[in-house]
Amino acid sequence: MKIYTKGGDKGKTGLRGGVRVEKDDIRIETNGTLDELNSWLGIVRSFLGPDHPWQPILTEIQQNLIRMISRIATPEHLLESNPNRVNERLPEILEQEIDRITGQSGPCAHFILPGGPPAAAFLHGARTVARRSERRLYTLGKSYPCPDLFLKILNRLSDLLFVMARHESLGQGYAEEQIHRFSTRREKNNPGR
Repeated sequence: MKIYTKGGDKGKTGLRGGVRVEKDDIRIETNGTLDELNSWLGIVRSFLGPDHPWQPILTEIQQNLIRMISRIATPEHLLESNPNRVNERLPEILEQEIDRITGQSGPCAHFILPGGPPAAAFLHGARTVARRSERRLYTLGKSYPCPDLFLKILNRLSDLLFVMARHESLGQGYAEEQIHRFSTRREKNNPGR
């Protein structure tokens, strides 16, 4: 079977069950962003190495992102027949991992510039795509049924990726580049405040 079908040459693509939609349909846009996030996580995993203790949780996240994509690509009347189920405990699992990593790195009470060693920089990149995925998912929910679970997962995931990036930077001996103060129009006009 050939990888190319030519079915999308005129701006349409397929959902589960054969339904054809335009390529900028919010379901396709959301899934494309989730797919991008999954790819970023794959990049992160390649930089962490196969024996890194975060490999199992990142693999679990990637597998659940694929399941989310499958559910989103399934028309509502076919959802019951879709065997791909998203782990309902995943938000709790992510919270536990966030707490564990924060306990090792310490709390963060400031904004930091993304960067650090390669794995940390890619974790920051993945974090921003997780946030965009969350926004796309929210928009999707205005037109199509979307489980609250999916939004919770993406919200916790972006937090997890932040603490992972921070932990990786600190663990590699990189100093955090902190943003100490934002300038606002009022502060510029009232420098004594």
